[in-house]
Amino acid sequence: MCHATVELKRWGNSLGIIIPKDKIEELGLSEHDIIDLDIVKKEKVSGFGIAEGKAPYRREHAAEHEDLW
Repeated sequence: MCHATVELKRWGNSLGIIIPKDKIEELGLSEHDIIDLDIVKKEKVSGFGIAEGKAPYRREHAAEHEDLW
């Protein structure tokens, strides 16, 4: 068993995945093999609004970290 995160791609009227070559070799897969998949949708994180609801940025003064200098 191995893990790979892949992106769905349009394939005609369907969606498909491409299994990375290193995973194919790791599992010893070849064309026409029957495989079993567990599918879990990952949440996309765009970064926009990622800090929404967080405290505003507060600039620290060098004197606050004198022990590190």
